[in-house]
Amino acid sequence: TQGVIDDVASGKSELGVLFQTSATADEVNAALDAAGLEFVELIQSAPRVALPASHPMVNAASLTLEDMEDYPYLYFEQDEDSPVAFAEEALAGVPRAKSIACTDRASLSELIVALNGYTVTSGILVGITDGSALTTIPLETDLKLHLGYVTADNRELSVMGERFVSHLARSLDLYANR
Repeated sequence: TQGVIDDVASGKSELGVLFQTSATADEVNAALDAAGLEFVELIQSAPRVALPASHPMVNAASLTLEDMEDYPYLYFEQDEDSPVAFAEEALAGVPRAKSIACTDRASLSELIVALNGYTVTSGILVGITDGSALTTIPLETDLKLHLGYVTADNRELSVMGERFVSHLARSLDLYANR
């Protein structure tokens, strides 16, 4: 998240894709304001548990974090000084007995399958990139995900940026709202 903020604030990137939760929005928005950026929400969704198609809990209608406590939780490693609000997974601050940090999406997905683990996600990347290996189940929580993008205040998007946002919005609608 900090990398996205830095890239958009410096002009290296025209826009950046981010999510915030109902619990982290204030902290994320304060960082965006300080960097001269604005968050444009495209969709709200509930968090989902991503797990392998072979997982014992795969047929559940919904899951709680307590249901998953015996399984390894996989997440993206953040810089030591990054606030928990910048984590790439919803509910990242919840302590778990078994957790494994990963530095890339491929490793995270492969380890989830190999270890019968899970992560907490919006569901969008599971639907697009990991379709056959992972599935998602709704997570029982009051927490809401706010998915969208950030751009510099008062900066209009280029034609390519607008096309990207249009594709992103369609993908979010398809995968994050299941």
